Amino acid sequence: MSNIKTINGLMKYLRNNHNIKINGSTDKQKLKCVGYYHGYKGYRYIKKPNNRINFSSFDEIMSIIDFDNKVKSILYPQVMFIETALKSYVLEMIIQEGKTESFSEIYSKIMTGYKSYPTQGEQYKKAYKKRLDTYNRIHMAIASAFSADNNIVSHYLKNDENVPIWGIFEIITLGEFGNLISTFDLNIRQDIAKDIGFNIAYDSKGILVEKSIFIMKDLRNAIAHNNVIFDTRFNTNPINNTFKNMIMNDMKISDIFFNCITDYIIFVSYMLKKLKRTKNEIKKFINDYNKVIDELRGKIPKNIFDQIILTNDIQKLNKLMIFIKN
Repeated sequence: MSNIKTINGLMKYLRNNHNIKINGSTDKQKLKCVGYYHGYKGYRYIKKPNNRINFSSFDEIMSIIDFDNKVKSILYPQVMFIETALKSYVLEMIIQEGKTESFSEIYSKIMTGYKSYPTQGEQYKKAYKKRLDTYNRIHMAIASAFSADNNIVSHYLKNDENVPIWGIFEIITLGEFGNLISTFDLNIRQDIAKDIGFNIAYDSKGILVEKSIFIMKDLRNAIAHNNVIFDTRFNTNPINNTFKNMIMNDMKISDIFFNCITDYIIFVSYMLKKLKRTKNEIKKFINDYNKVIDELRGKIPKNIFDQIILTNDIQKLNKLMIFIKN
């Protein structure tokens, strides 16, 4: 017998097998719109599938889906701003230091981080290989964009010209952008961090910029693909301790572990301040997040709410607001 179920069958299944109250045409339409697999199955647990949320009604599920969607809407424009700004900062430093837009010349003049290591050591070999791999992947990205008739790439290649670095920035992924920066000369990486406003006392290895990009990458991709973000399941890689320590020290906020969505709100706020967003814009961003927290609090049981908004989140948000105002 087939296990395929209609919407009515899925509603009956939720009632009988999961003790979830779901009835009537309104609930049916909501389930039809959010989908059983993306909706219920995607939001029925926190971080891991075996950590199920003890829902009693479909309204509770919809409240978390609504919270998740609103947080994504709040974050999206800010994340896009940060991505664009970081590329602009890096581009300015490349042109300033390398006096070129040519990727081949950047490869020779800027992508020289491997020189920080002894030539006979394993770190030198690893750094040089990363440089080569990054160079090759970027050329593959150019080839792929050309095959897809990308306007920027097609314009230059059809005129028998190389794609300038700013055009390359338009086609590579955020992760590849981070990889590219990681191959830069140590002093250039540190200069970019200083220009952004990072505390360079934490940047002896020149990693702060790339680490900030990798944190942003996971969040950005989850939002762009409309994946679940409320429980930070998108964060699949450990967050660099040096970066965490820097922002906790700078903001005077402890316990930033990136294990809850509030920590990402704090991270984005920190980046916005460093990139010179106005205080009013950042305060509105934080206040918008506080509003959706309040909405969620009134719609789901406390035991579920406390798994999403952790006990010290409100205190951290209050300290964040102080940091932004100063």
